[in-house]
Amino acid sequence: MRILHTIPSALESLRANKGRSILTTLGIIIGVAAVIAIVALGEGASANVSDRLQGLGVNVLTIVPGSTQGGGARAGAGSQVTLKAADADAVGTKVDGIAGITPIVGGNAQVIAGNENWSTRVQSVRPVYQQLQDWTVEAGTFFTDQDDTAASNVAVLGQTVASNLFPSDPDSAVGRLIRVRNVPFTVIGVLASKGSGFGGDQDDVVLIPFRTGQVRLFGSQNVGQILLQISDPSLIDPATRDIQQLLRARHELHAGQNDDFTIRNNNDVISRVQGVSQTMTLLLGGVAAVSLVVGGIGIMNIMLVSVTERTREIGIRLAIGAQPRDILMQFLVEAVVLSLLGGIVGILVGLGVALSLPALAGWATALPWNAVVLAFGFSALIGVFFGIYPARKASQLDPIVALRYE
Repeated sequence: MRILHTIPSALESLRANKGRSILTTLGIIIGVAAVIAIVALGEGASANVSDRLQGLGVNVLTIVPGSTQGGGARAGAGSQVTLKAADADAVGTKVDGIAGITPIVGGNAQVIAGNENWSTRVQSVRPVYQQLQDWTVEAGTFFTDQDDTAASNVAVLGQTVASNLFPSDPDSAVGRLIRVRNVPFTVIGVLASKGSGFGGDQDDVVLIPFRTGQVRLFGSQNVGQILLQISDPSLIDPATRDIQQLLRARHELHAGQNDDFTIRNNNDVISRVQGVSQTMTLLLGGVAAVSLVVGGIGIMNIMLVSVTERTREIGIRLAIGAQPRDILMQFLVEAVVLSLLGGIVGILVGLGVALSLPALAGWATALPWNAVVLAFGFSALIGVFFGIYPARKASQLDPIVALRYE
C-alpha cells in the first residue's frame, strides 16, 4: 500500500475521534503559536531598539570627562571637568577621519513662553550636531556657523518642549520669543520627533549655539562632552587611539596616570544592545519550543492508546494480507497529520497574536516568516519523531495474538 493510499484511511480514523484529535493537537497549537508570537515580539523589539540607537548616531564617538579605568578610588566618567572646547578643536584638526565634531555644554533650565513654562534640558552645540545626531527640522531651520560665531540668541526646540510651550500649534513656535534662565531667545526651528531613547525623552530639549551657551547661559570654558563622527567604520579604532594620545598630551598626563577622560563608541553600544535583544528572543523562543516537545509526547501517548484500542483491527488487516509496513505507514501518517494540523492552526493563532499586539498593547512586532517556516517544519518532524514508536509497535503485532485481543 503506497503512502498516498494510507492518507484517506488515516484521516478517516482521526475524523472518527474528533474530540481526542483536537485535544491531542492543542500542545502543538500552543507551542507553534507561542514560538511565532514571541519571535515576532522579540524581532519587533529588536528593530525598535535599533531605530532608537540609530538616533544616537552611527560611527559616533563620545568623549566625556573622568576615567573609568585603573584601580583604586577614581572619578567616574562624566564626574570631572577636564574637557574644554579647545580639546574639541584640537581633535577636529589633528586627528584623521573626523567627519564632524562639536563640544557640548548643557544643563537643566526653566523655559518660559508667554504664560507657559517648561523645565527641560538646554544644550549648547555647534551646527554640525544636527548631522551627528541625525536630527530633522520639522519647521523653520537649524542655526548656522554664523549664529554660533556671533553668539546669537536663537534656539531650536524639541517636539516635547514646543508642544508644552505652544500647545495649540507647536510649529507656530518659529519666530516666537522664549526666555531661558531669563535670557531672551528667538525660536528659529522645531525638530521632528524622535521619541523616547535610552536617556529619556529625546524630544525634551532646547538646542542653542555653542558660543551662545558659553557666553550668555553657562559662563564656563569647560564642556560636558565632545561628540564626533568618524567618516568610515574602519577608522574608528585608529582614530580612538589618536584621540587618546592627543588628549593625554594636552592634559599633560604622564605614563602610569589614568586618562582623565573616557571615549565611548556608539557602535559598540548598538552591537551590545542588539546582541542582548537577540539572545533574549532566542531564549524565550526556546522556552516556547519546549511546549512543542510536550505536544509531541502527547501525540505519542494518544497514538499508543490508539494502537491498543485498535489491536483487533490491526490483526484483521494483517490476516487478510496487509503488510507490516502498511500498518506502520498508516499510524505514522496519522501522527504526522495530527502534528501538521496543529502546526497550521498554531501558525494562524501565532500570526493573529503578533498582528494584534501592536493594537492591543502598543508593542512593536515584526512578522517572523523564518520562524513560521521553522515552526511548521519542526511540527512535521515532531509528528515523525514521536509517531514512529507507536507506528512500529502497531506494525510488529502478531496477527494471531491481535485477533484474540478483546
